Amino acid sequence: MRAKGLTTAALGIALGFALLAGPARAQTAAPTRDDIVAKLNRFEQAAEVDLPALKQQVMERAKTRIKNDPGPVNRPLIAPDLARLPAFNAQIQFDADTPIIQPASYQTVGRIADALVHSSLLPYTFLIVGHVESNSKTREANAILSQRRADAIRDVLVNTFKISTKRLHPIGLGEEQLLDRARPTSAVNGQLQILTYAKLPEEAPHPAAPAPAAKKPAKKR
Repeated sequence: MRAKGLTTAALGIALGFALLAGPARAQTAAPTRDDIVAKLNRFEQAAEVDLPALKQQVMERAKTRIKNDPGPVNRPLIAPDLARLPAFNAQIQFDADTPIIQPASYQTVGRIADALVHSSLLPYTFLIVGHVESNSKTREANAILSQRRADAIRDVLVNTFKISTKRLHPIGLGEEQLLDRARPTSAVNGQLQILTYAKLPEEAPHPAAPAPAAKKPAKKR
């Protein structure tokens, strides 16, 4: 009886811990590969975005000191065309003010890699878009940080998971395109986005190598 009582008590404690841990586990659970594929596999038309020009525009706007700046709530989006692309918003945790990915987010990055090599997504290229919520830092500092974080995700996908670098285009938008403009300081605005950007150009077929010339028979002496 005593052994049974101890077993029942231990089981009750274990269930209690499981119930307490359940919500926390749900909040931090990484998305599945299929979740990501479903969100990215809805490509219809490429966005007409000049990425080098957009990078320059982000930095120029972030540096500008405008007397009548409408503020983050009313500031126009810097690249509204990106909002039409299929998107997966990832909650990637970085060390404060750095592009260093925290171990808690490794699984999410791995799931992104799994999705990008899914057969339905192989024909496409993707944008890795970094964002930073409005905070005490300057907009210029946030633009630079967001680009470094997008670059960091690209580097992991290429170097660790062997995704072709031709398929990945990192760009940092800082706080110039907030995901939730009504709440500029919300952590939602620090999410990283994967956007289905365009179809890979079809490679021209390689011309067939010419057949080796037939050897002439040796002359008889």
